[in-house]
Amino acid sequence: MQIKIERPDEQRLKALGVSNWPIWTKEVSSFDWYYDSTEECYILEGKVIVETKDGDKVEINKGDFVTFPKGLACHWDIQEPIRKHYNFRGE
Repeated sequence: MQIKIERPDEQRLKALGVSNWPIWTKEVSSFDWYYDSTEECYILEGKVIVETKDGDKVEINKGDFVTFPKGLACHWDIQEPIRKHYNFRGE
């Protein structure tokens, strides 16, 4: 399972309705997480390293549009406080 990272332009963000999605914030911390549905998110602030159970490490930063697939088990290492818009896809 792969984490998908994109750098969308304002037009794409508007088309997706990202500004209407809820906002989640988290301080510098480290924790395990499991996605029981696909999450799309747009990073407004911060930096995080996400490591999958397969050992893949992905750095996520401000301006990234990230898709976490359903069924992904991973570890979050938040290095700078995170603020993101997020949306869980109904599947």
